[in-house]
Amino acid sequence: MESVAFIQWCLDHLNYWTITLLMAIESSFIPFPSEVVVPPAAYKSAVSNEMNVFLVVLFATIGANIGALVNYYLAKWLGRPIIYKFANSRIGHMCLIDEAKVQKAEQYFEERGALSTFIGRLIPAVRQLISIPAGLARMKLGTFLLYTTLGAGIWNAILVAIGYYLSTVPGIETEEQLLAKVTEYSHELGYFFIAVGAFIVAYLVYQGMRKGK
Repeated sequence: MESVAFIQWCLDHLNYWTITLLMAIESSFIPFPSEVVVPPAAYKSAVSNEMNVFLVVLFATIGANIGALVNYYLAKWLGRPIIYKFANSRIGHMCLIDEAKVQKAEQYFEERGALSTFIGRLIPAVRQLISIPAGLARMKLGTFLLYTTLGAGIWNAILVAIGYYLSTVPGIETEEQLLAKVTEYSHELGYFFIAVGAFIVAYLVYQGMRKGK
């Protein structure tokens, strides 16, 4: 309960450091929606000028990279058997991780290769866990960080744009109203990025088949 209270305190006192910390937590083994962090920070920067929206994107992306590196190195060092054992444990379930989610992330990575690290950062339910198969596959650190930074940066920029835009929409006066709208938009964007990812993979497969002929 103390950890929940601490996270709530961070959400109630958003600044660059709490954004970085919360996004690191969100991107690691204790996932919770980035939608409750980045858009409210952008909204706050728009209505109070306490923060700069570009720095919100920067620090949110730094935090996402930190959390992704935690998953990457744990998977790389511990290996597949221990990761799956953790996913099936009570602690894993408390962290909202189970075997099915790890299998989904691993299958997604295998089907799409390194590109999945970039696309996976844009897709709900895959975003937080895509670093695990990257670590299990021992992807080069430079490549991993490049794709993770691009994917997380784009996603955070989109969330910032949503939060900033909603600051101009009449009728949004409470945090609950803001988060309801952000969740609605982010789900629609998630489906869009799934479709984009499927299209890119299909195109790459088609190109590979053409070269093979």
